[in-house]
Amino acid sequence: MCALRAVLRGGHELVAVLTSAAGPHGSGSAVRAAAARLGYRIWPAEWVKDPELAARIRAERVDVLLNVHSLFLIQPEVLAAPRRGAYNMHPGPLPEYAGLNAVSWALYQNESKHGVTIHRMVPRVDAGPIAYTASFPVGEEDTALTVSVKCVESGLVLLDRLLVDLATNPPTVPEIPQDLTRRRYYGRAVPNGGWLEWSRPAREVVNFVRACDYEPFASPWGRPRAWLGGRELAILKAGRTGEPSPDAPGTVGPLVDRGALVAARDEWVLVRRVMSDGRETDAGEVLTPGRRFEAAPLAAG
Repeated sequence: MCALRAVLRGGHELVAVLTSAAGPHGSGSAVRAAAARLGYRIWPAEWVKDPELAARIRAERVDVLLNVHSLFLIQPEVLAAPRRGAYNMHPGPLPEYAGLNAVSWALYQNESKHGVTIHRMVPRVDAGPIAYTASFPVGEEDTALTVSVKCVESGLVLLDRLLVDLATNPPTVPEIPQDLTRRRYYGRAVPNGGWLEWSRPAREVVNFVRACDYEPFASPWGRPRAWLGGRELAILKAGRTGEPSPDAPGTVGPLVDRGALVAARDEWVLVRRVMSDGRETDAGEVLTPGRRFEAAPLAAG
């Protein structure tokens, strides 16, 4: 939606919007609704998987194909069809964070900064030459949602720059080859199958919670799961305390400010919000001091 506004704001001619009928999580597509309201042609997003779209793009004399927040793999013939290229806005620095869920992986791996990349698209995913990049700091309180917002904000600035340069002087658009020896590609897998491991250091426990936190929106990694008293809970909000814990990892300690302390390997983690029996609630309403989280059951996973 923001990218659509950026294109229109720059006064560029919009040939068509490729979008699905449904948005995330079964909702209606806001991009599709906006494009329809403004009277622009809408092409099914699935067309990018069909080589025949290339002929349509050439017939329409399309200069550039922009890919923003789409997970479809685009056919090589389609990538080659626009007169000035096909470009992707990727929510992570390349080549270190290629693939899916770059924001979540960066938080999980305790990065202190993240970034966004606009690169020319080639048949290999996220491997094309880089046009523009931007980076920003990641704070201790950032979540996957707040970092994603930073990616969008920084990425739109780069997108504006790309469109201006393509319109006024295309040869000035950089094409910096990626050092693919540094490439790390991430797929759909979620660390540890989505289960929290209290035996890890507190920083790692909290980072996993932050990496899954897209509240109030659904997370591609789901919610971090934990097993207590024969039932599954989800840990929604948690933070470090810096206070050493003498108890075994997973032990529930004192209740604090409607939350509860839980022992990690090295210090207490303050668990603030959980989901129990499908209901979100303060951790202090569910966790009882002295109880201990168990290892994830083998049958659940």
